[in-house]
Amino acid sequence: MNKSQLIKAAAAKAEVPAALAAKVLDAALEAAVEAVKKGEGVQLVGFASVSVAQRAARKAKNPRTGAVVNVPARKVVRIKPGAKFAL
Repeated sequence: MNKSQLIKAAAAKAEVPAALAAKVLDAALEAAVEAVKKGEGVQLVGFASVSVAQRAARKAKNPRTGAVVNVPARKVVRIKPGAKFAL
């Protein structure tokens, strides 16, 4: 399902115009991205949790040349699915 299909499905379930559903979805995603960029977590109970984690510096191997490369520490986004995704 892509974004436009999600908007159409949400609009049909909420019985609102697709344009309104698109505005709400865009605003919600923008707010979630801003929160994660600030280092805050976003929890949608039952759906998913999005958080920021620190990945440690490490040494990696370039598969093409075999050379050892230093990979610096960095922040990464972690997404943990909620209970509604249990299959």
